[in-house]
Amino acid sequence: MTTGSVAIGIIGAGIMGERMLNAILQQDPARVHACGLWDPARAALLRMRNSFPQVAQAGDAAGLISASDCVYIASPPASHLAHARAALAAGKTVFCEKPLSIDVADARAFVAQAGDRGAVNFPFASSLAVAAIRNWMEAGDIGTPRRVAIDVGFAAWPRPWQADAAGWLDRPMQGGFTREVVSHFLFLARRLVGPLSGLKGHAVFPEDGRSERRIEATLQAGDLPVTLAGAVGATSKDDHNVWMLEGDRGAVRLRDWSIAERRQPDGTWQPAPDALPNEQARPLALRRQLEGVVNLTRGKPHHLATLREALDVQEVVEALLRSGPA
Repeated sequence: MTTGSVAIGIIGAGIMGERMLNAILQQDPARVHACGLWDPARAALLRMRNSFPQVAQAGDAAGLISASDCVYIASPPASHLAHARAALAAGKTVFCEKPLSIDVADARAFVAQAGDRGAVNFPFASSLAVAAIRNWMEAGDIGTPRRVAIDVGFAAWPRPWQADAAGWLDRPMQGGFTREVVSHFLFLARRLVGPLSGLKGHAVFPEDGRSERRIEATLQAGDLPVTLAGAVGATSKDDHNVWMLEGDRGAVRLRDWSIAERRQPDGTWQPAPDALPNEQARPLALRRQLEGVVNLTRGKPHHLATLREALDVQEVVEALLRSGPA
């Protein structure tokens, strides 16, 4: 069990790796610190060296893993489990981006092997907006829960800030908005409502070699019905999403990643008093995620998304992406 400052090594110098590194550097170094960074792309490492000259860069993944207490894996999905298994074999804990793998069977085998030595970066586990929704649920604001609705839309895919990763983000093997975005909202349904089951739906791939452009599905979260819809080109916004839980007395929702809202008697939606736009809410959630990583690495209870939760979400996502038009 680690008792000193937790050393986090980062594999992957893309957007997520950079965000996590920024978050680590803002923490108390006596509690958690970045021990190094590695990426197979020399250009990515050069960019990160220019931005973060104080952070060591490892010569290879093995060297990074050796220097770490916990390995944060932010590389493309096809490489996740090779790095994760190497970290576990070296006695380290793992904090991984989703999905665990591009192969569901391999993800199942990994989860069975890893036990409680890993977690997955679903930031809704640390979201203050999600905490507000949970508080409203527990206070009885919606009464008896009746249904969940998830709706996501994008002007284009990948989103403009993801252009550098389009080589895999817009390919059916690893990419697409269902894996990258919808998975977060399925995790939220699982965490707040119950296990996911009973998927019926389809995904539309209108262009050969590119990721899906539309999805429609129904499923269950616990005993509640869930409707799911997503599309590219149906909105002028780069990224718009709504997760709603409706009951017999009212409804609550999470809008655009970070705005918790309650439906008023006149049908309008009122944000929580402390609601923040995602640009301000994301760093707060990442800080709380890192608190969970510290506890994970020290063998203490944590609130992060478990490997089992992440696998359950991946099972639904991959089943949906394998389904053709209705």
